[in-house]
Amino acid sequence: MRIKKVMLAPLWLATAGAFSSAHAMTKDELVAKLQAAGYSNVGEIKSTAEGTAVKATRDGKEVRLVVDSRGQIKEQK
Repeated sequence: MRIKKVMLAPLWLATAGAFSSAHAMTKDELVAKLQAAGYSNVGEIKSTAEGTAVKATRDGKEVRLVVDSRGQIKEQK
């Protein structure tokens, strides 16, 4: 039984790290981060399995973004 618990510990730690962050961003912080990165008209903010999905504008074009739990911004194709 002890071996099972030891083997499950790394899995639990990895899972806990994936779903929690030291500081979850508020909506205002998210918008400010995206604006600082050159995006405007930030809207349609939704939580997804991949992170926070957002519609915004950059260089006059509408883009879809995902901001992950580490705050990394990724444009969707």
